[in-house]
Amino acid sequence: MNPIRTAVLSVYDKNGLDKLAVELKNAGIDIISSGGTHKYLEAKGIKAKLVEDITGYPHILDGRVKTLHPAIFGGILAKRNEDHLGDLRKHNIGSIDLVVVNLYPFEATVARPGCTLEQAIEQIDIGGPSLIRAAAKNYNYVTVLTTPDDYDAFIEELKTNNGTVGEEFRLKCARKAFQHVARYNAIICDYLGGQLQDDALFSGEFTCQGKLIQPLRYGENPHQGAAFYSFSDQPPLGNFKQLHGKELSYNNILDLDSALRQVMEFDEPAIVILKHNNPCGAARGNQIVEVYKDALATDPVSAYGGIVGFSTEVTSDVAQLMSEHFFECILAPGFEKGALEILQKKKNIRLITYEKDRTRLNKMQFKSVTGGFLVQTEDTLRVDVRKSEIKTKRKPTEDEWQALEFAWRVVKHVKSNAIVFATDKQLIGVGAGQMSRVDSTDLAVLKSRNAGLSTTGTVVASDAYFPFRDGIESLATAGATAVIQPGGSIRDEEVINAADEYNLAMVFTGKRHFRH
Repeated sequence: MNPIRTAVLSVYDKNGLDKLAVELKNAGIDIISSGGTHKYLEAKGIKAKLVEDITGYPHILDGRVKTLHPAIFGGILAKRNEDHLGDLRKHNIGSIDLVVVNLYPFEATVARPGCTLEQAIEQIDIGGPSLIRAAAKNYNYVTVLTTPDDYDAFIEELKTNNGTVGEEFRLKCARKAFQHVARYNAIICDYLGGQLQDDALFSGEFTCQGKLIQPLRYGENPHQGAAFYSFSDQPPLGNFKQLHGKELSYNNILDLDSALRQVMEFDEPAIVILKHNNPCGAARGNQIVEVYKDALATDPVSAYGGIVGFSTEVTSDVAQLMSEHFFECILAPGFEKGALEILQKKKNIRLITYEKDRTRLNKMQFKSVTGGFLVQTEDTLRVDVRKSEIKTKRKPTEDEWQALEFAWRVVKHVKSNAIVFATDKQLIGVGAGQMSRVDSTDLAVLKSRNAGLSTTGTVVASDAYFPFRDGIESLATAGATAVIQPGGSIRDEEVINAADEYNLAMVFTGKRHFRH
């Protein structure tokens, strides 16, 4: 292992820099630094050489060119063999063994309201990523640090190895460096794409970046590893904050995401209860206690251990009712002080807040497949159900229109094949994830009856078309009076005729909400 004799320090984030620099000086390591970093070190009484003293050139182009010079990059990229060291001696270049660099805050800059394209462009770091990549490429001889979080581990490594750094540590730092630069470039790519009116969503190459929020104990099952990452352009889960309870699991986060997506459908007070990414209860209304009772009544058995999502603040009176049941998580824009006091008595329940005005869906959705991944745009479509095409002889009544609108908002979030029975304020029955649509219809009826609810006088929403008339016959027999569906089957006429035979009102949206 080669001893570290010379280090280049060029950082935007100065956290921990003085401590690191002192340790370097104590170890007899010479420091070379760029303008801003050099001023910081000098102010702390830490001596360092300026980059221009090494290169013989001043900073030019308003600081755009500082470190891009053979005297710096030659010292970083040289292998410690006779040929490369001979080149260094020939050109009077000293070797560099440590590179400490973090980058201009492009991500933070573009996140600021009112950031202009010109301001963003000026925060694209050039020299920094080049230094990082050069050091990482030559990790056999050079150590690269890209975040203050690594300073303590480096100092310990330096002391443990008497002024050198082990190969495994250097390799880990190199990998982390390439990850860091790759994410930085991906953020820039995403931002620039957002400035184009005709940006191609699906081009020849695809970049994706994420920042670790927290490691998770395990994934869907204990034998699977997992972690939670966020994209750069928005806070995860509506800038969620956990106020109480055990740490979140992989499955909790999936369900919380489903709950957030569902409640964001409603501007009015609404509550959804989810189990395994499917709503097993949903209701809306002005009295939040009654809304909760209605949502729970849809399927109180499945609600056990579920996730509850609120579109409004959790009040003390509804918290008192909820404390009588076991829920994994409660997601809401806020909690009254009394509600928190009541719910925090339950040790394990997770209480999560989100910010409505900071919640927006991702531009893209991803699913992994063997050897690759699929990308699609998010289903953000909102349908004005009253503009749907009425296909039956009977038109929906005003009450039915309101119920169809509610049912259509809910069915969008049910796994296909999806069927929901609903009134204008309450989800009555759910059939999710069945292999045939008639099975989903029958399941929804069965579950509603098991919950003691009646499907008579309800409406039905289907996420995709009815392929045969048997689904219509099943829901009509259950007492439904109106249906909303996308349409588009080769047997649409047969399905419409069945609806007419049962005096149903049926409308086609022309749009489906399939969740495979």
